[in-house]
Amino acid sequence: MSSRVKSAAGALSAVLFAAPFAAGAQAATYVLEPTPSTVAWGNYDATTKPALSVRSGDTVVVHTLLTNNPTGLKANGVPDDQIEPALKDVYEHVPAAARGPGGHILTGPIAIEGAEPGDTLEVRIQKIDLAIPYAYNGFGPANGLLRDDFPYRRTKIIPLDRQKGLANFGPGIAIPMHPFFGSMGVAPPPEMGRWDSTPPTIIGGNMDNKELVAGTTLFLPVFAKGALFEVGDGHAGQGNGEVDVTALETSLVGTFQFILHKGERSPYPRAESPTHYIAMGFDDDLAVATLKAVRNMVDFLATHKGLSRDDAYMLVSVAGDVDISELVDRNKAVHVMMPKAIFTK
Repeated sequence: MSSRVKSAAGALSAVLFAAPFAAGAQAATYVLEPTPSTVAWGNYDATTKPALSVRSGDTVVVHTLLTNNPTGLKANGVPDDQIEPALKDVYEHVPAAARGPGGHILTGPIAIEGAEPGDTLEVRIQKIDLAIPYAYNGFGPANGLLRDDFPYRRTKIIPLDRQKGLANFGPGIAIPMHPFFGSMGVAPPPEMGRWDSTPPTIIGGNMDNKELVAGTTLFLPVFAKGALFEVGDGHAGQGNGEVDVTALETSLVGTFQFILHKGERSPYPRAESPTHYIAMGFDDDLAVATLKAVRNMVDFLATHKGLSRDDAYMLVSVAGDVDISELVDRNKAVHVMMPKAIFTK
């Protein structure tokens, strides 16, 4: 489904879909475009061959595609010349056997040399740019929190104003954009097989956490050789909960630096922004997802901030915010936000 890109010093793939545009003694920067051979359609899988292999410290500029098809976009009013050629190419040439079980078109996987189970992959989200001037939001009879109230399908195309940083939802309604990737994750343990891209889990994946904007760092446990990072499901913005099953769905370009921490296994995905520590929890039961997120923050504070577990538990109660990331991806997602400013040393 994908082929490996070698370094600039080596032989290039016959189809040049990623190449370093800057290289140094310590690190290199690559561009990875979405093509039929460089996307994983709807899954994370430890057996998928990497689209690109990099070293710890390298940076990759990753172009991603929105989760919709050209026919659907055109039917809802997007002019044909505004539908990305890459999206048309992927829909035309990715074979049915390579698709699913989920529907997200994820760019990757990106292998990090030397990554093995028991390590942690640090993903520094350096920059996120819009790739197209529109987003969509939609719901259907089988999706969303209020599917019984809205037992039909509707899609709305929403213009994006890059200069003003606003999504023009409708007359008199302009939403400030905060672009982020709904899905960022690594391959699951091989025994999990091909993991559906829809429900988030221990690998990260479809977390739909609107806090994971540019400037944020994501920490993911490694379960397979190379880690095999994939990214997609671009959002120009989203409300906590993502209640109708979609956000401001769009195509994004992300710049990521990968840092490998050998032998430092993270027990669960977590993140860090310039202002907050972020712990996450995923489960089909919202109460259990909340329990996991709170427990993961307690564990983080005890392990990384030196608090006793008693004090860590108390601190989450008096200073942490428990937020619902999303309610609609089978596994619900909850995150706990702990402000960094409260730590005076």
